Amino acid sequence: MPSFVLALVLLFSLSRSCSDHEKSTLLMFLTGLSQDRGLAASWRNGTDCCRWEGITCNANREVTEVSLASRGLEGHISPSLGSLEGMLRLNLSSNFLSGSLPVVLMFSSSMLSLDVSFNHLGGGLLELPSSVPGRPLLVLNISSNFFTGSFPSTTWEKTTNLIALSASNNSFTGRMPSSFCISAPSLAFLDLSYNQFSGHVPPGLGKCSGLRVFKAGYKITGILPDELFDATSLEYLSLSTNGLEGTLDAAHIVKLKNLVSLDLSMNGLSGKIPDSIGQLKKLEELHLEHNNMSGEVPTSLSRCTSLTTISLRRNNFQGELTNINFSTISNLKTLDLYGNNFTGTIPESIYSCSNLTALRLSVNKFHGQLSKRIENLKSLTFLSLTDNNFINITNTLHILKSSRNLKVLLIGLNFRHEVMPQDETMDGFENIQVLGIQNCSLSGKLPVWLSKLTNLKMLLLWNNRLTGPIPSWINSLQSLYNIDISNNSLTGEIPATLMEMSMLKTLDFLDTKYFELPVYLSPEYQYRSFNSLPRLLNLSNNDLTSTIPPNIGQLGALASLDLSFNNLSGGIPRSLCNLTNLIVLDLSNNHLTGSIPAALNGLNFLSELNISNNNLEGPIPSEGQFSTFSNSSFDGNPKLCGFILARPCRPAEAHPASILSTRQAVHKASFVIGFSVFFGIGVLYDQMVLSRFLG
Repeated sequence: MPSFVLALVLLFSLSRSCSDHEKSTLLMFLTGLSQDRGLAASWRNGTDCCRWEGITCNANREVTEVSLASRGLEGHISPSLGSLEGMLRLNLSSNFLSGSLPVVLMFSSSMLSLDVSFNHLGGGLLELPSSVPGRPLLVLNISSNFFTGSFPSTTWEKTTNLIALSASNNSFTGRMPSSFCISAPSLAFLDLSYNQFSGHVPPGLGKCSGLRVFKAGYKITGILPDELFDATSLEYLSLSTNGLEGTLDAAHIVKLKNLVSLDLSMNGLSGKIPDSIGQLKKLEELHLEHNNMSGEVPTSLSRCTSLTTISLRRNNFQGELTNINFSTISNLKTLDLYGNNFTGTIPESIYSCSNLTALRLSVNKFHGQLSKRIENLKSLTFLSLTDNNFINITNTLHILKSSRNLKVLLIGLNFRHEVMPQDETMDGFENIQVLGIQNCSLSGKLPVWLSKLTNLKMLLLWNNRLTGPIPSWINSLQSLYNIDISNNSLTGEIPATLMEMSMLKTLDFLDTKYFELPVYLSPEYQYRSFNSLPRLLNLSNNDLTSTIPPNIGQLGALASLDLSFNNLSGGIPRSLCNLTNLIVLDLSNNHLTGSIPAALNGLNFLSELNISNNNLEGPIPSEGQFSTFSNSSFDGNPKLCGFILARPCRPAEAHPASILSTRQAVHKASFVIGFSVFFGIGVLYDQMVLSRFLG
């Protein structure tokens, strides 16, 4: 009998559907979408809304969850969703929704989790009125939108159960609220980073006894309040990209023994790394880059045996690294010491870090030769030793060729006045994608072993003393699209095979993977992914002769072309007009003759042009991008004329296209006049004949 009753109850519950009110409420939300991406096919009136896509109901057939993340939805969020009395969770993240966030959703008396992150929502957030009773909200994620205005401060007094709040990547202004943890003692996750908050870090955060994650930025100033270090449950502390000053206090930092990640990068911190940091046994990531810190790195850092990332770039640290026993940090994956004043040799203990994938020691004062023990770093994919005092490039390359996983190798500004290795039997480097041996004053020729680097995407050999022609095998590097071999003594013609570089011809899909560390091409320019590297060909400051290849227009993917300071002659090829993606064009300081092709004004993206100091003549095109360039782009061509140079063109100097237009106009005028005269005589004759006939 009990089984029979249970079956009836089950059958009854299955036969029920969601209420008409809930169904109409969901359909109102659907109506507010300008793009539903096929959602209407599932949400059909007359069917049970508990079976609709993205809808979850409880045993009483009440809608408890709407989950439509990453559906490509566009339009507004209907306030009607706030009338779903049983709603516990709403997830509309990673869509293209716009407008405001209906306040009724935050005021909901049932909502536990609200996630509208990664949309286009904007406007401000209203404070909850004091008359509103407590709300049960546990999780609120409004990150990566366009919200503005001051951030609510009293609202959190009504959400005493709040566990996680993420409002990062918006445009909130004013000061950060100081009463989060007084109002919500269970708060464990607070992310306010990438906003426009000003003022200091609220000392009240120290009362957040359960706070495990705290992130905030952009414009926070002052020093770190002592009270912050009372939040001893903190595991992830990130105050990157602010204006913080002061030092790291040894007695305070040691309180955060649960820290897994400490990120105070891009601030104005000074002083040393406190020796007490060695007591943070759980620390995995240490980011102190872009500060004004100094002194030696404490030996105690060796005791942070869980470290996987150490980033100290762009500070004023000094001394030798041999006092740190890296062999105790066997989990280390990234070591970035770029832009400091470290001296001595690379400590041998680094080669015990078998998990190391990225090692950057560039822009320091290291010296000596590379140790063969670097071959122990089997996982190494990124190595930058640029701008130090290393010697023996031949030995260095022979050692590194066995690093089979190496993708980025930057060793420029070392090995000064040595000879580029010419060993044709050199193999290895089969996975190298970025190679920089620039600014070393190396002599010799472009070595044949480079032709074996078939995965190479970027080649930097500028500012050496390389001689001889650009070899015809250059087109064997079919993955190459960023080439800078400027400031050498290369001779001969620009090879025709260079016009066959497939990655310079079409904008094919590029590798979107990120570098292990940013690649710096200069202090101002850094690149985070292969896809961000510009399509570039720079052959400037050499001794190249003959003409610019007429088929250079095949390189339609080029963003930058620099052939300046050579001995090129002949005219500017008209095919350059096909380089419609060109942003920079520099043909200055050659021996180019003839006129400027008028069709170049069709290069709509061109923002930098320099054709100065040649022997060009005739009018300067006055339309398109040419109207934006200054006279310095054309100086040193005494036969050029045009309004840019305040040197008017004589009629005889008019552009051939203009002459053609004038001639065509004359021919048209002559034809019209002749036809009119002929037509008039004909009409007059017809009138005479007609009058005679009628007479």
